[in-house]
Amino acid sequence: MIAGVLAALFASIAYGVSSVLQAHGARSSHDAALARGETGLSTETGAPTLRSTVLAMLTVYFIVGTVMDVAGFVGGAVSARLAPLFLSQTIISANLVITAVLGIFVLKIRLHARDWVAIAVVLLALCALGVSAKENPRQTESMLFHWVLLGATAALVVVSVALVRWLGSRAAIAAGLSAGALFGAVAISVRVLDGLDPFSLSTLFADPALYALALAGGGGFYLHTVALQLGSVNGATAALVVGETVVPGVIGVIFLGDETVNGLAWLAVLGFIAAVVGAVTVAWSGAVEASAQAEAQAE
Repeated sequence: MIAGVLAALFASIAYGVSSVLQAHGARSSHDAALARGETGLSTETGAPTLRSTVLAMLTVYFIVGTVMDVAGFVGGAVSARLAPLFLSQTIISANLVITAVLGIFVLKIRLHARDWVAIAVVLLALCALGVSAKENPRQTESMLFHWVLLGATAALVVVSVALVRWLGSRAAIAAGLSAGALFGAVAISVRVLDGLDPFSLSTLFADPALYALALAGGGGFYLHTVALQLGSVNGATAALVVGETVVPGVIGVIFLGDETVNGLAWLAVLGFIAAVVGAVTVAWSGAVEASAQAEAQAE
């Protein structure tokens, strides 16, 4: 389990650094374009134009940030296989703490007392989860679970897209929550995916979980982009945190054999709730908002 925790920490740091680098790249490219006297960098509604987006994505900072995103995904996949999902996903969601702290130095964002309290709560909650989580041998799930996972993922994508279209401009929170749930489905899919150990290409492609993984990843990316573009960046990010931690955490405990140390279930529950609440609070900081806006501009 230690390797899984380390992988989750790596993913959290990678995602946090990525967000700040992408935000810095977007800001620096916009400022440089203005310094050159360029116009037409935004539409009438204030949204970035295609040219502005391309300029941001071509900066060194943004490219390095994208590489860090990929590295974070790999770390998250490894942690999902080796650690309880209620622990690994919560650690990864703490990337908002990395974003907020680095934002002080890179984005010149000022954190308030509330932000520092929330950061302290997240760190203490992660310690509580680490102490209470129990290392479990990976169970072999029935193929029925894999098919149900694929069906549930497909249904969630369809319902989420329909809900976003129905709500229109009011859909930011719903889209963020749906994106988080789908990112949670990515972690669940990686956790149960067959054909990785030992590696077998035929087994991998025969597993419905592989297609659930692809569908959840693509759907989550789309809905996350929609959430950032529709309304409050802070609200959308907070909803995302809830979806990507609570859904896989609960599924892991009920269906995948994730357990706590005997007598410490209360500490795990308390730590889990505190970590989610703390991460949601951090999501309202200026650094997280700035980085998320940069992501929305690039996407």
